[in-house]
Amino acid sequence: MALIFHAGKTNKNSYKTLIAAEYSGVKVELAPNFTMGVSNKTPEFLKMNPIGKIPVLETPDGPIFESNAIARYVTRLKADNPLYGSSLIDYAHIEQWIDFASLEIDAHLLSWYRPRMGRAVYLPPAEEQAITSLKRALDALNAHLASNTFLVGHSVTLADIITTCNLYMGFTHLMTKSFTSEFPHVERYFWTMVNQPNFKKILGEVKQAESVIPIAKKPSQPKESAKPKPKPKDEPKKEAKKEEPAKPKPEAGEEEEAPKPKPKNPLDLLPPSKMILDDWKRLYSNTKTNFREVAIKGFWDMYDPEGYSLWFCDYKYNDENTVSFVTLNKVGGFLQRMDLARKYAFGKMLVIGSEPPFKVKGLWLFRGQEIPQFVLDECYDMELYEWKKVDITDEEQKERVSQMIEDYEPFEGQPLLDAKCFK
Repeated sequence: MALIFHAGKTNKNSYKTLIAAEYSGVKVELAPNFTMGVSNKTPEFLKMNPIGKIPVLETPDGPIFESNAIARYVTRLKADNPLYGSSLIDYAHIEQWIDFASLEIDAHLLSWYRPRMGRAVYLPPAEEQAITSLKRALDALNAHLASNTFLVGHSVTLADIITTCNLYMGFTHLMTKSFTSEFPHVERYFWTMVNQPNFKKILGEVKQAESVIPIAKKPSQPKESAKPKPKPKDEPKKEAKKEEPAKPKPEAGEEEEAPKPKPKNPLDLLPPSKMILDDWKRLYSNTKTNFREVAIKGFWDMYDPEGYSLWFCDYKYNDENTVSFVTLNKVGGFLQRMDLARKYAFGKMLVIGSEPPFKVKGLWLFRGQEIPQFVLDECYDMELYEWKKVDITDEEQKERVSQMIEDYEPFEGQPLLDAKCFK
Protein backbone atom coordinates (compact mmCIF):
# COMPACT_ATOMS: atom_id res chain seq x y z
CA MET A 1 0.00 0.00 0.00
CA ALA A 2 1.30 3.45 -0.89
CA LEU A 3 1.51 6.22 1.71
CA ILE A 4 -1.59 8.37 1.17
CA PHE A 5 -1.40 11.88 2.59
CA HIS A 6 -4.68 13.62 3.45
CA ALA A 7 -4.00 17.34 3.61
CA GLY A 8 -4.35 20.66 1.85
CA LYS A 9 -1.63 21.62 -0.60
CA THR A 10 -0.82 24.94 1.10
CA ASN A 11 -0.76 23.90 4.76
CA LYS A 12 2.50 24.54 6.62
CA ASN A 13 1.98 21.39 8.71
CA SER A 14 1.75 19.35 5.51
CA TYR A 15 4.99 20.86 4.21
CA LYS A 16 6.94 19.19 7.05
CA THR A 17 6.14 15.70 5.78
CA LEU A 18 6.46 16.51 2.09
CA ILE A 19 9.91 18.08 2.53
CA ALA A 20 11.08 15.23 4.78
CA ALA A 21 9.88 12.78 2.11
CA GLU A 22 11.93 14.61 -0.55
CA TYR A 23 15.08 14.35 1.57
CA SER A 24 14.40 10.70 2.47
CA GLY A 25 13.45 9.43 -0.98
CA VAL A 26 10.06 8.28 0.32
CA LYS A 27 7.06 8.42 -2.01
CA VAL A 28 4.03 10.11 -0.48
CA GLU A 29 0.89 10.44 -2.57
CA LEU A 30 -1.60 13.24 -1.92
CA ALA A 31 -5.17 12.01 -1.46
CA PRO A 32 -7.01 12.80 -4.71
CA ASN A 33 -9.61 15.57 -4.70
CA PHE A 34 -9.01 16.44 -1.05
CA THR A 35 -11.15 19.45 -0.08
CA MET A 36 -10.62 21.08 3.29
CA GLY A 37 -13.85 21.38 5.25
CA VAL A 38 -15.44 18.57 3.24
CA SER A 39 -13.06 15.62 2.93
CA ASN A 40 -11.94 15.86 6.55
CA LYS A 41 -15.53 15.64 7.82
CA THR A 42 -16.41 12.34 6.16
CA PRO A 43 -16.92 9.22 8.32
CA GLU A 44 -13.91 7.61 6.62
CA PHE A 45 -11.62 10.49 7.61
CA LEU A 46 -12.98 10.69 11.17
CA LYS A 47 -12.10 7.04 11.65
CA MET A 48 -8.48 7.99 10.97
CA ASN A 49 -8.54 11.16 13.11
CA PRO A 50 -11.60 11.55 15.36
CA ILE A 51 -11.19 15.34 15.66
CA GLY A 52 -11.07 15.83 11.90
CA LYS A 53 -7.79 17.76 11.74
CA ILE A 54 -5.21 17.49 8.99
CA PRO A 55 -2.76 16.16 8.06
CA VAL A 56 -3.33 12.39 8.25
CA LEU A 57 -1.06 9.77 6.69
CA GLU A 58 -2.44 6.37 5.69
CA THR A 59 0.21 3.66 6.05
CA PRO A 60 0.16 -0.16 5.63
CA ASP A 61 0.05 -0.40 9.42
CA GLY A 62 -2.69 2.14 10.00
CA PRO A 63 -3.22 5.92 9.98
CA ILE A 64 -1.07 8.53 11.75
CA PHE A 65 -2.14 12.04 12.66
CA GLU A 66 -0.25 15.06 14.12
CA SER A 67 2.19 16.67 11.70
CA ASN A 68 5.40 16.19 13.70
CA ALA A 69 4.64 12.50 14.26
CA ILE A 70 4.00 11.99 10.54
CA ALA A 71 7.27 13.76 9.62
CA ARG A 72 9.15 11.59 12.11
CA TYR A 73 7.59 8.41 10.67
CA VAL A 74 8.51 9.31 7.10
CA THR A 75 12.06 10.19 8.17
CA ARG A 76 12.52 6.85 9.96
CA LEU A 77 11.46 4.88 6.88
CA LYS A 78 14.99 5.44 5.59
CA ALA A 79 17.63 3.55 7.57
CA ASP A 80 20.35 5.73 9.12
CA ASN A 81 18.67 8.83 7.76
CA PRO A 82 20.99 11.86 8.18
CA LEU A 83 17.89 13.91 8.94
CA TYR A 84 18.15 12.33 12.42
CA GLY A 85 21.87 13.07 12.86
CA SER A 86 24.76 10.68 13.33
CA SER A 87 24.83 10.18 17.10
CA LEU A 88 22.60 9.87 20.14
CA ILE A 89 23.35 13.47 21.16
CA ASP A 90 22.47 14.68 17.64
CA TYR A 91 19.16 12.83 17.93
CA ALA A 92 18.47 14.44 21.32
CA HIS A 93 19.30 17.93 20.02
CA ILE A 94 17.07 17.42 16.97
CA GLU A 95 14.16 16.45 19.24
CA GLN A 96 14.99 19.43 21.46
CA TRP A 97 14.67 21.91 18.59
CA ILE A 98 11.51 20.22 17.27
CA ASP A 99 9.88 20.75 20.68
CA PHE A 100 11.22 24.31 20.84
CA ALA A 101 9.83 25.12 17.38
CA SER A 102 6.43 23.75 18.36
CA LEU A 103 6.07 25.14 21.88
CA GLU A 104 8.00 28.41 21.68
CA ILE A 105 7.52 29.50 18.07
CA ASP A 106 4.47 27.86 16.52
CA ALA A 107 2.29 28.20 19.62
CA HIS A 108 2.90 31.95 19.92
CA LEU A 109 2.53 32.53 16.17
CA LEU A 110 -0.85 30.77 16.30
CA SER A 111 -1.91 32.93 19.27
CA TRP A 112 -1.13 35.98 17.12
CA TYR A 113 -2.56 34.58 13.87
CA ARG A 114 -5.85 32.87 14.87
CA PRO A 115 -7.64 35.90 16.40
CA ARG A 116 -6.73 38.02 13.37
CA MET A 117 -8.27 35.37 11.12
CA GLY A 118 -11.49 35.38 13.17
CA ARG A 119 -10.82 31.91 14.60
CA ALA A 120 -10.56 33.18 18.18
CA VAL A 121 -11.56 36.29 20.12
CA TYR A 122 -9.25 39.21 19.35
CA LEU A 123 -7.90 40.82 22.53
CA PRO A 124 -5.07 43.39 22.13
CA PRO A 125 -3.40 42.49 25.48
CA ALA A 126 -3.37 38.81 24.53
CA GLU A 127 -1.84 39.64 21.14
CA GLU A 128 0.83 41.77 22.80
CA GLN A 129 1.67 38.90 25.16
CA ALA A 130 1.90 36.45 22.24
CA ILE A 131 4.28 38.78 20.38
CA THR A 132 6.40 39.31 23.51
CA SER A 133 6.73 35.55 24.01
CA LEU A 134 7.51 35.02 20.33
CA LYS A 135 10.22 37.70 20.47
CA ARG A 136 11.79 35.93 23.43
CA ALA A 137 11.89 32.66 21.47
CA LEU A 138 13.31 34.34 18.37
CA ASP A 139 16.01 35.98 20.51
CA ALA A 140 17.09 32.54 21.72
CA LEU A 141 17.01 31.09 18.21
CA ASN A 142 18.92 34.09 16.84
CA ALA A 143 21.67 33.63 19.45
CA HIS A 144 22.07 29.94 18.54
CA LEU A 145 22.18 30.69 14.81
CA ALA A 146 24.83 33.40 15.25
CA SER A 147 27.42 30.63 15.18
CA ASN A 148 25.49 27.81 13.43
CA THR A 149 24.28 27.49 9.84
CA PHE A 150 21.91 24.67 10.79
CA LEU A 151 20.26 23.84 14.10
CA VAL A 152 22.18 20.59 14.61
CA GLY A 153 25.43 19.63 12.95
CA HIS A 154 26.52 20.75 9.50
CA SER A 155 23.59 19.75 7.29
CA VAL A 156 19.79 19.87 7.17
CA THR A 157 18.00 17.77 9.80
CA LEU A 158 14.37 17.18 10.66
CA ALA A 159 14.71 19.98 13.22
CA ASP A 160 15.44 22.46 10.40
CA ILE A 161 12.48 21.21 8.36
CA ILE A 162 9.96 21.55 11.20
CA THR A 163 11.36 24.88 12.46
CA THR A 164 11.38 26.41 8.98
CA CYS A 165 7.81 25.27 8.28
CA ASN A 166 6.66 26.80 11.57
CA LEU A 167 8.47 30.05 10.76
CA TYR A 168 6.91 30.01 7.28
CA MET A 169 3.49 31.10 8.56
CA GLY A 170 5.07 33.97 10.50
CA PHE A 171 7.20 35.22 7.61
CA THR A 172 4.37 35.06 5.07
CA HIS A 173 1.49 36.43 7.16
CA LEU A 174 2.67 38.29 10.26
CA MET A 175 6.35 39.13 10.51
CA THR A 176 7.23 42.02 8.22
CA LYS A 177 10.78 43.00 7.35
CA SER A 178 10.81 45.63 10.10
CA PHE A 179 9.88 42.88 12.58
CA THR A 180 12.37 40.22 11.48
CA SER A 181 15.26 42.64 10.98
CA GLU A 182 15.77 42.47 14.74
CA PHE A 183 16.77 38.83 14.26
CA PRO A 184 19.30 38.88 11.39
CA HIS A 185 20.54 35.31 11.97
CA VAL A 186 16.98 33.97 11.94
CA GLU A 187 16.38 35.88 8.70
CA ARG A 188 19.51 34.45 7.12
CA TYR A 189 18.61 30.94 8.31
CA PHE A 190 15.00 31.10 7.03
CA TRP A 191 15.91 32.33 3.55
CA THR A 192 18.76 29.81 3.34
CA MET A 193 16.37 26.98 4.18
CA VAL A 194 13.47 27.93 1.90
CA ASN A 195 15.89 28.19 -1.03
CA GLN A 196 17.27 24.67 -0.57
CA PRO A 197 16.14 22.60 -3.61
CA ASN A 198 14.03 20.13 -1.61
CA PHE A 199 12.31 22.97 0.28
CA LYS A 200 11.76 25.03 -2.86
CA LYS A 201 10.19 22.05 -4.65
CA ILE A 202 7.42 22.01 -2.03
CA LEU A 203 7.18 25.66 -0.99
CA GLY A 204 7.79 27.37 -4.33
CA GLU A 205 8.76 31.05 -4.22
CA VAL A 206 8.34 32.44 -0.71
CA LYS A 207 7.54 36.12 -0.21
CA GLN A 208 7.66 37.94 3.11
CA ALA A 209 4.55 39.71 4.38
CA GLU A 210 4.53 43.43 3.61
CA SER A 211 2.01 44.06 6.40
CA VAL A 212 0.42 42.13 9.23
CA ILE A 213 -2.83 40.47 8.17
CA PRO A 214 -5.76 42.69 9.23
CA ILE A 215 -8.19 41.68 11.93
CA ALA A 216 -11.10 39.81 10.37
CA LYS A 217 -14.49 41.41 10.82
CA LYS A 218 -17.17 39.19 12.24
CA PRO A 219 -19.79 38.32 9.60
CA SER A 220 -23.21 39.71 10.35
CA GLN A 221 -25.73 37.14 11.46
CA PRO A 222 -28.54 36.52 8.95
CA LYS A 223 -31.95 37.50 10.17
CA GLU A 224 -34.41 34.72 10.83
CA SER A 225 -36.95 34.20 8.12
CA ALA A 226 -40.19 36.03 8.71
CA LYS A 227 -42.28 33.37 6.97
CA PRO A 228 -45.43 32.49 8.94
CA LYS A 229 -45.44 29.07 10.56
CA PRO A 230 -47.81 26.60 8.92
CA LYS A 231 -51.11 26.33 10.74
CA PRO A 232 -51.58 22.85 12.22
CA LYS A 233 -54.62 20.92 11.15
CA ASP A 234 -57.61 20.83 13.49
CA GLU A 235 -56.27 23.83 15.36
CA PRO A 236 -59.11 25.34 17.36
CA LYS A 237 -60.12 28.79 16.33
CA LYS A 238 -58.45 31.48 18.33
CA GLU A 239 -60.56 33.81 20.33
CA ALA A 240 -61.26 37.09 18.67
CA LYS A 241 -58.48 39.50 19.44
CA LYS A 242 -59.54 41.97 22.04
CA GLU A 243 -59.75 45.43 20.70
CA GLU A 244 -57.09 47.70 22.05
CA PRO A 245 -58.29 51.05 23.25
CA ALA A 246 -57.87 53.60 20.50
CA LYS A 247 -54.98 55.96 20.92
CA PRO A 248 -56.19 59.42 21.75
CA LYS A 249 -56.06 61.70 18.77
CA PRO A 250 -53.79 64.68 19.10
CA GLU A 251 -55.44 67.89 20.17
CA ALA A 252 -55.89 70.61 17.61
CA GLY A 253 -52.60 72.27 16.87
CA GLU A 254 -50.65 69.18 17.99
CA GLU A 255 -49.00 66.59 15.74
CA GLU A 256 -48.07 63.01 16.44
CA GLU A 257 -44.32 62.67 17.06
CA ALA A 258 -42.63 61.17 13.98
CA PRO A 259 -39.71 58.76 14.44
CA LYS A 260 -36.52 60.73 14.76
CA PRO A 261 -34.17 60.34 11.80
CA LYS A 262 -30.63 59.17 12.52
CA PRO A 263 -28.49 62.29 12.95
CA LYS A 264 -26.05 62.95 10.14
CA ASN A 265 -22.35 63.29 10.74
CA PRO A 266 -21.67 67.06 10.89
CA LEU A 267 -18.93 66.59 8.29
CA ASP A 268 -21.56 65.44 5.78
CA LEU A 269 -23.28 68.81 6.16
CA LEU A 270 -20.21 70.82 5.14
CA PRO A 271 -20.25 72.59 1.75
CA PRO A 272 -19.03 70.34 -1.08
CA SER A 273 -15.27 70.26 -1.59
CA LYS A 274 -13.39 70.17 -4.85
CA MET A 275 -11.08 67.55 -3.28
CA ILE A 276 -12.40 64.00 -3.68
CA LEU A 277 -10.71 62.04 -0.92
CA ASP A 278 -11.08 58.68 -2.66
CA ASP A 279 -9.36 60.08 -5.76
CA TRP A 280 -6.35 61.07 -3.67
CA LYS A 281 -6.23 57.68 -1.90
CA ARG A 282 -6.38 55.93 -5.26
CA LEU A 283 -3.55 58.08 -6.65
CA TYR A 284 -1.44 57.39 -3.54
CA SER A 285 -1.99 53.62 -3.78
CA ASN A 286 -1.38 53.34 -7.51
CA THR A 287 1.78 55.44 -7.77
CA LYS A 288 4.76 53.07 -7.79
CA THR A 289 7.45 55.23 -9.43
CA ASN A 290 8.29 58.95 -9.59
CA PHE A 291 6.30 59.39 -6.37
CA ARG A 292 7.34 62.99 -5.84
CA GLU A 293 6.48 64.03 -9.40
CA VAL A 294 3.20 62.09 -9.60
CA ALA A 295 1.62 61.55 -6.18
CA ILE A 296 2.97 64.55 -4.27
CA LYS A 297 2.28 66.96 -7.12
CA GLY A 298 -1.15 65.37 -7.50
CA PHE A 299 -1.88 65.86 -3.80
CA TRP A 300 -1.16 69.59 -3.88
CA ASP A 301 -3.17 69.95 -7.10
CA MET A 302 -6.15 68.26 -5.43
CA TYR A 303 -5.81 69.79 -1.95
CA ASP A 304 -8.67 72.07 -0.93
CA PRO A 305 -7.64 74.21 2.08
CA GLU A 306 -11.24 75.37 2.56
CA GLY A 307 -12.74 71.89 2.68
CA TYR A 308 -9.88 70.06 4.44
CA SER A 309 -7.15 70.73 6.98
CA LEU A 310 -3.73 69.17 7.60
CA TRP A 311 -2.38 68.34 11.06
CA PHE A 312 0.99 67.24 12.45
CA CYS A 313 0.98 65.02 15.51
CA ASP A 314 3.82 64.06 17.86
CA TYR A 315 3.59 61.30 20.46
CA LYS A 316 3.92 62.83 23.95
CA TYR A 317 5.81 59.94 25.52
CA ASN A 318 8.51 59.06 23.00
CA ASP A 319 11.00 58.39 25.80
CA GLU A 320 8.94 55.28 26.64
CA ASN A 321 9.36 53.82 23.12
CA THR A 322 12.29 51.58 24.01
CA VAL A 323 11.09 48.35 22.33
CA SER A 324 10.53 48.50 18.58
CA PHE A 325 7.70 45.98 18.25
CA VAL A 326 5.79 47.49 21.18
CA THR A 327 6.10 50.92 19.53
CA LEU A 328 4.89 49.50 16.22
CA ASN A 329 1.96 47.85 18.00
CA LYS A 330 0.99 51.19 19.58
CA VAL A 331 0.84 52.80 16.16
CA GLY A 332 -1.02 49.84 14.65
CA GLY A 333 -3.61 49.93 17.43
CA PHE A 334 -4.09 53.68 16.94
CA LEU A 335 -4.76 53.21 13.23
CA GLN A 336 -7.25 50.41 13.94
CA ARG A 337 -9.18 52.65 16.33
CA MET A 338 -9.17 55.45 13.76
CA ASP A 339 -11.24 53.28 11.42
CA LEU A 340 -14.34 55.28 12.41
CA ALA A 341 -12.86 58.25 10.48
CA ARG A 342 -11.90 56.41 7.29
CA LYS A 343 -14.51 58.23 5.21
CA TYR A 344 -13.18 61.62 6.30
CA ALA A 345 -9.42 61.23 6.76
CA PHE A 346 -6.04 60.19 5.41
CA GLY A 347 -3.00 59.69 7.61
CA LYS A 348 0.71 58.81 7.67
CA MET A 349 2.42 57.61 10.85
CA LEU A 350 6.22 57.43 10.97
CA VAL A 351 8.28 55.50 13.52
CA ILE A 352 11.68 57.18 13.46
CA GLY A 353 15.13 56.07 14.55
CA SER A 354 17.47 53.10 14.34
CA GLU A 355 17.98 52.90 18.11
CA PRO A 356 15.57 53.38 21.01
CA PRO A 357 13.86 55.46 22.13
CA PHE A 358 11.92 55.64 18.86
CA LYS A 359 9.99 58.76 17.86
CA VAL A 360 6.43 58.55 16.58
CA LYS A 361 5.24 61.41 14.40
CA GLY A 362 2.25 61.70 12.11
CA LEU A 363 0.47 63.70 9.44
CA TRP A 364 -3.33 63.71 9.12
CA LEU A 365 -5.71 65.13 6.56
CA PHE A 366 -9.20 65.74 7.99
CA ARG A 367 -12.41 66.95 6.40
CA GLY A 368 -13.21 70.39 7.76
CA GLN A 369 -11.10 73.00 9.49
CA GLU A 370 -10.77 71.25 12.86
CA ILE A 371 -10.05 67.76 14.08
CA PRO A 372 -13.50 66.11 13.99
CA GLN A 373 -15.11 66.12 17.41
CA PHE A 374 -16.38 62.54 17.10
CA VAL A 375 -12.78 61.41 16.58
CA LEU A 376 -11.62 63.27 19.70
CA ASP A 377 -14.52 61.79 21.67
CA GLU A 378 -14.23 58.17 20.56
CA CYS A 379 -10.53 57.54 19.87
CA TYR A 380 -8.67 57.78 23.18
CA ASP A 381 -5.25 57.73 21.44
CA MET A 382 -5.81 61.30 20.27
CA GLU A 383 -4.90 62.69 23.69
CA LEU A 384 -1.57 60.84 23.61
CA TYR A 385 -0.37 63.16 20.84
CA GLU A 386 0.39 66.87 20.54
CA TRP A 387 -1.56 68.24 17.55
CA LYS A 388 -0.54 71.22 15.42
CA LYS A 389 -2.41 72.55 12.42
CA VAL A 390 -0.27 72.88 9.28
CA ASP A 391 0.21 76.33 7.83
CA ILE A 392 0.57 75.61 4.11
CA THR A 393 1.71 79.18 3.46
CA ASP A 394 4.89 78.20 5.31
CA GLU A 395 7.10 76.49 2.73
CA GLU A 396 9.01 74.51 5.40
CA GLN A 397 5.79 73.04 6.80
CA LYS A 398 4.52 72.32 3.30
CA GLU A 399 7.75 70.46 2.44
CA ARG A 400 7.47 68.51 5.71
CA VAL A 401 3.98 67.40 4.64
CA SER A 402 5.38 66.21 1.31
CA GLN A 403 8.20 64.29 2.98
CA MET A 404 5.83 62.54 5.39
CA ILE A 405 3.50 61.45 2.60
CA GLU A 406 6.50 60.26 0.59
CA ASP A 407 8.21 58.37 3.49
CA TYR A 408 11.27 60.50 2.76
CA GLU A 409 14.41 59.14 4.40
CA PRO A 410 16.33 60.23 6.37
CA PHE A 411 13.42 62.12 7.92
CA GLU A 412 14.65 65.08 9.95
CA GLY A 413 18.10 63.50 9.94
CA GLN A 414 17.07 60.03 11.14
CA PRO A 415 16.24 56.71 9.43
CA LEU A 416 12.69 55.36 9.38
CA LEU A 417 11.98 52.20 11.35
CA ASP A 418 8.55 51.99 9.72
CA ALA A 419 5.90 54.07 7.96
CA LYS A 420 2.22 53.23 8.14
CA CYS A 421 -0.56 54.68 6.03
CA PHE A 422 -4.22 55.18 6.95
CA LYS A 423 -6.37 55.39 3.85
